Amino acid sequence: MLLESLQSTVEEVNIFSTSDLFLRQRLKLVESLWESVLKAECGQELVDLLKKLRKICSPEGQVTDKPKTSINELIEGLELNEAIRAARAFALYFQLINIVEQHYEQRDQQLNRRATYQESEKARNNNVKEEKKGNGSVGADLLEKALVGETENQEKGGTFHWLFPQLKRLNVPPQQIQRLLEQLDIRLVFTAHPTEIVRHTIRLKQRRIATLLRRLDQAEEAFRGMGLSSSWEAESIIEQLNEEIRLWWRTDELHQFKPSVLDEVDYTLHYFDEVLCDALPQLSKRLQQALKANFPRIKPPHNNFCSFGSWVGGDRDGNPFVTTDITWRTACYQRNLILEKYLVAVEDLTEILSSSLHWSNVSQDLLDSLERDRVAMPEIYDDLAIRYRQEPYRLKLAYIEKRLETTRDRNNYLANPEKRQILSEETPPNIYHSGAEFEAELQLIKRNLEDTGLKCQALENLIFQAQMFGFTLTQLDFRQESSRHSETIEVIANYLNVLPRPYGELSETEKVNWLIGELQTRRPLIPMEMPFDEKTIETIETMRMLRYLQQEFGVEICQTYIISMTNDVSDVLEVLLLAKEAGLYDPGTSTTTIRIVPLFETVDDLKRAPEIMDALFKLPLYRAALAGGYDYLDEAKKEQLPSPELQPANLQEIMVGYSDSNKDSGFLSSNWEIHKAQKSLQKVAEPYGLALRLFHGRGGSVGRGGGPAYAAILAQPTGTINGRIKITEQGEVLASKYSLPELALYNLETATTAVIQASLLGSGFDDIVPWNEIMEELASSARKAYRSLIYEQPDFLDFFLSVTPIPEISQLQISSRPARRKSGKKDLSTLRAIPWVFSWTQSRFLLPAWYGVGTALENFLQQEPDENLKLLRYFYLKWPFFKMVISKVEMTLSKVDLQIAHHYVEELSQPEDIERFEKVFEQISQEYNRTRDIILSINEQPKLLEGDTGLQRSVQLRNGTIVPLGFLQVSLLKRLRQYTRQAESGVIHFRYSKEELLRGALLTINGIAAGMRNTG
Repeated sequence: MLLESLQSTVEEVNIFSTSDLFLRQRLKLVESLWESVLKAECGQELVDLLKKLRKICSPEGQVTDKPKTSINELIEGLELNEAIRAARAFALYFQLINIVEQHYEQRDQQLNRRATYQESEKARNNNVKEEKKGNGSVGADLLEKALVGETENQEKGGTFHWLFPQLKRLNVPPQQIQRLLEQLDIRLVFTAHPTEIVRHTIRLKQRRIATLLRRLDQAEEAFRGMGLSSSWEAESIIEQLNEEIRLWWRTDELHQFKPSVLDEVDYTLHYFDEVLCDALPQLSKRLQQALKANFPRIKPPHNNFCSFGSWVGGDRDGNPFVTTDITWRTACYQRNLILEKYLVAVEDLTEILSSSLHWSNVSQDLLDSLERDRVAMPEIYDDLAIRYRQEPYRLKLAYIEKRLETTRDRNNYLANPEKRQILSEETPPNIYHSGAEFEAELQLIKRNLEDTGLKCQALENLIFQAQMFGFTLTQLDFRQESSRHSETIEVIANYLNVLPRPYGELSETEKVNWLIGELQTRRPLIPMEMPFDEKTIETIETMRMLRYLQQEFGVEICQTYIISMTNDVSDVLEVLLLAKEAGLYDPGTSTTTIRIVPLFETVDDLKRAPEIMDALFKLPLYRAALAGGYDYLDEAKKEQLPSPELQPANLQEIMVGYSDSNKDSGFLSSNWEIHKAQKSLQKVAEPYGLALRLFHGRGGSVGRGGGPAYAAILAQPTGTINGRIKITEQGEVLASKYSLPELALYNLETATTAVIQASLLGSGFDDIVPWNEIMEELASSARKAYRSLIYEQPDFLDFFLSVTPIPEISQLQISSRPARRKSGKKDLSTLRAIPWVFSWTQSRFLLPAWYGVGTALENFLQQEPDENLKLLRYFYLKWPFFKMVISKVEMTLSKVDLQIAHHYVEELSQPEDIERFEKVFEQISQEYNRTRDIILSINEQPKLLEGDTGLQRSVQLRNGTIVPLGFLQVSLLKRLRQYTRQAESGVIHFRYSKEELLRGALLTINGIAAGMRNTG
């Protein structure tokens, strides 16, 4: 019966259509399978219960007019096992529709790419006619339109086949494009903050279902292409989907244990193993094809114009579990992963490159190389010389494979800390010391093939991978909080008795002067025997580990050391001094192998960032370190010197943090301060001849700087990107961006397109003084409104701890990192931004991403209602920054549900607190309504997301089901907290254990995270 009903559904849709009909058909299929599995596993009673719970709200997500008491009676009357099964079922439902939606997005993106390519080809054919009509000049209004003026172009934008014809149409000088491509540098840094709610085991099941959906598409396309109405193959795949979902239902969704840092390494890097290593060569090819079609004389950028970094295993800020041994093992893990990928690729090449000396010539270079290999590895020659005597490429690949295997085996031994020292000193023969050596051998084969008129796509892909990933896979960034360095310096200085009073009591000027003096001497500061506390020793050993890593893996493994909570110049010089003590900085030449990256997070720090960086740039030793040493500051000497070890030279990387600045001052103020800081930092760097690479510490959610990367990059201040950007990719977004090949390519292509577009087609609106003054006023007003609630409302902290699941979130086994930076008093200052945002998302307030914006806009409109509304609408149309802010707020507001949020307040508040908490809720409710109404006035839409039907569909798709899950969460949280209070009083009247109740609550957290597609 199931297959018959599903087959009739399949017949409803034209599989080649790009409309929402295809998505609806797939959703209908998956929902039918979901119900079928639940009925088979739990009986019709659960299916009936779920239907009853879903009737609580309308399809749009609003609670129906049914009396609240009857809804509560239904939820509260459920046995714990019934409630848990219902929560699990809803969580599974959201996970399934997420897979379908991702699959739909990938399919749609493929079709849109083809359409864009066809349009670009048509445009290229008309180039001659257009060039004759044009006068070769670029008007300011034309450039403005290219970036912000045409909604149609924005919708089509984001691909190389859209971008380069656009640049050609606008007569952007090829020399300008060439210069930009030569310095194109996009770095995406994967992190493992506690945002990955889904187990790795579940991720693998999701991947299997996505694969089956793709096979189902292919089967349906095949039988429709033959004029058939059904297919045994499609029916078989549907049966497999049913089996997969059933197995999923029997799998525990919650982490069985708190993941270790190495578990997080595995979770994060599997995206490289499964998708990125194979997908990235396609990104470069797409760019080259589009460039060649429009600017055939422009050389494409180097293959690693888009590269990756990782914080997993290197980020120490607030995570005591990231030790030096963990960092070392992480680097070994990365190298092992990429070596295994290379070995598989070499095996495939051995199958492909079967050319015989009977039918193809080879160069003397290759023959000489084979002779050297024979002497170095006689055992390979003895085993394979007869088999491959006429097949030189296969013989060469056999030697390459053996070297890779030996390199991998040594790496696996090195991962053992006890064997590390021995193997570091005793390097076995016939290994690759670097990815460059491996690439050189592949290039030798490529040259031989080309000399005889052959090409091999698989070989070119492998060469690309070797250039991109080397033997390190990603660059491992280190991060530590600034106070750890100052505390370490103070302990050392106190022990040596080298200062008249403790280091911490010195003024900033005194600190800087003393640090400069120490940085100019080769005398060691740290004694060989370290009679210090564990924390101090760990900080010192971290720097030494960084040096060991560079010695073993090359400088490329770790060049970046990030200082979170940078407040002063001394924070940077302290790290440079510790680097000197570890041999990473030479005081005689002022050369270094690390980039020190200050991270400015709070609003006050962002405001002071230009002053701090200017003071640093004025220091000769620091300026020389950026250039590559003192000699590189002398223009006459510079031309005769080799390239500095750190490339590019004269580059300062600066990180700006979205999470803590948002938590500190609210969404609008945070974004504006970051925007201003970038412009000011660019102005500070230019007189010194320095380039900036701005590192954006964006979170996955809007409350932490998240949102569509394409629009966010275009909204950066003009002149601050210049082809360079670095962005964090948080744990929660990795699956949605990189779990499928076409999705990964789409996200990488849109990010690259945005960087090129923003660098070449700046609008100039960021520099209009009156506009900046208005934004300053709005940001100040929004900050005041936000802080008046978060930090000045006396009941707010109690409200937050009571009406959100923040106490339970801290017990989720989803991260190796604690939820708070420091133990002790539970206040907002120590709470990390991620659980802060997570808890508001769960309870449907989503408060950090919008609160204060409405008040700021209303205050501005009240001054001149008609004129100022026209002005804000103009901003929205013309100013990328303002449009980005308004669009993000609109998206967040669409996910807010004050009905369910109020239910959290009513049910989770204690009787003695309800009156004061209702006042807080009313304040939040008024600000929500105010913000929503003004946003709709600015974008001139009748309702939220009316101008983005795809996003509107995605939100509405979940709203109809997520409300009952919220009711279930409230019920389970209420029971759990009642149990806790009874336990504290010593008298427990509960049928269930605390563990059972906690498990139920955590399952609802899991489900809502899937339904909202957001955690932190």
